[in-house]
Amino acid sequence: MRSIGLHLHHHFFVLSRSIITSSSPSHFRNFNSIFPLLSPNNTHCSSSSTAAAAMYGTKAKALGTADSPADHVVGNWYSVPELRLRDHRFSVPLDHSRQLSSKISVFAREVVAVGKEDQALPYLLYLQGGPGFESPRPTEASGWISKACEEYRVILLDQRGTGLSTPLTASSISQLKSAEEQANYLCHFRADNIVQDAEFIRKCIVPDSGPWTVLGQSYGGFCIVTYLSFAPHGLKQALITGGIPPIRSGCSAEAVYRACFEQIVRQNEKYYERFPQDIEIARGIVNYLAESEGGGVLLPSGGILTPRGLQLLGLTALGSSTGFERLHYMLERVWDPVIVPGEQKRISYYFLNAYESWLSFDTNPLYALLHESIYCQGAASRWAAHRTRAEHESKFDAIKAAKEGRPVLFMGEMIFPWMFDEIHALRSFKGVAQLLAEKEDWPPLYDTNLLKNNKVPVAASVYYEDLYVNFKLAMETASQIAGIRLWITNEYMHSGLRDGGGAVLDHLFGLLNGKKPLF
Repeated sequence: MRSIGLHLHHHFFVLSRSIITSSSPSHFRNFNSIFPLLSPNNTHCSSSSTAAAAMYGTKAKALGTADSPADHVVGNWYSVPELRLRDHRFSVPLDHSRQLSSKISVFAREVVAVGKEDQALPYLLYLQGGPGFESPRPTEASGWISKACEEYRVILLDQRGTGLSTPLTASSISQLKSAEEQANYLCHFRADNIVQDAEFIRKCIVPDSGPWTVLGQSYGGFCIVTYLSFAPHGLKQALITGGIPPIRSGCSAEAVYRACFEQIVRQNEKYYERFPQDIEIARGIVNYLAESEGGGVLLPSGGILTPRGLQLLGLTALGSSTGFERLHYMLERVWDPVIVPGEQKRISYYFLNAYESWLSFDTNPLYALLHESIYCQGAASRWAAHRTRAEHESKFDAIKAAKEGRPVLFMGEMIFPWMFDEIHALRSFKGVAQLLAEKEDWPPLYDTNLLKNNKVPVAASVYYEDLYVNFKLAMETASQIAGIRLWITNEYMHSGLRDGGGAVLDHLFGLLNGKKPLF
């Protein structure tokens, strides 16, 4: 695939390799009333000198505030090939806006190249995609982490509710006895609080509480735009890969899904061009499920696989670099062999188990619960994907397509209310999911005035055929972030940061350090 590029400056378009938007005179609003802990003068840990000592090779195990001596606990160094790592645990408020809020534990892993443990390296915070997924677990020095560790001390943050940061599971959430209690708890797990956690951590570990570089993949990029809106003083520079969010007021979820349907159809067409034999296989599965008792077959976990559930495989398959291949090899194992003559054809355990593993809702339910709310500011989502799909039902009705001999279309990144009935791992969350879908008083995630006057150097990769972050909506937002430089490419899909090794990160750094020209 070849790479394409454009350059934008004051509405003038020129063929080029990057984009930069114009800057406006600085005008900063005071958001301390909304985000009190994001004030540049607000500190969380005991002192910058203590933080520096903790980072640069001392044996200190705990840092804290006057309120608690264990707000920050530092582990010992350990190794994977060519990297040195150590763990940090922070005790942070569940609700940063309340002085007497209960606390949760947030985990971050520090990563450096071997031999650089004591060097005074600049910091790079990594924010993972999601919502609801933990940071990567390094097994060796490879990919973008290896590239970053050439010059940086990398901090891999498990965003609250994921990994080792007070992870949300069906068993842990059951400690809150009502759906209302659960909703009140989960409303604190969006980008606004993730940014406040990041600021807490920065002030604990960066010497003199200095600014750091941030890198955000997908939803991590959404978090960075929130960071630029409410705590730009904490940022030295920002790198975004496939993650420029829509920033319209209200709930932009409907606009996102409407914009994405065209790309979903296109990706289905491309998939079936690659694997035309799978058209008949998918139709056969849909017909089998529709004719089964109850409209589906039981999954190993106790859930049910229905025709519309089958379409969820597109969530990963249609938008990642190896998704087409993985889906194809999964579909070719769908049927059990008929060992005894006369026995009926059945869907294999292999396929059913692979289906549940593919969706990963059992390990990362936060993704399903908060997916639509990440688009909400002062308005409810009200199951936007479900309502938007109804407008396209003639194309996406799997049973009708199979009966009419048309290809069955897989879905993209969407969460539907019926999933909380059919997917066993989500059933216990049905009540709280409904309350979150109806919630209207979501706080703001972005400030367009501050973004239009942004002074933080920002570079972003925008993937032209991105299934998850619509190109047109991303460009609309980019036009409102002063000074952002864009690398627009169709060389990579949404997973470009992972797939490109260090190439994507290197390109973005080049946009900021002058190695990539403006024109």
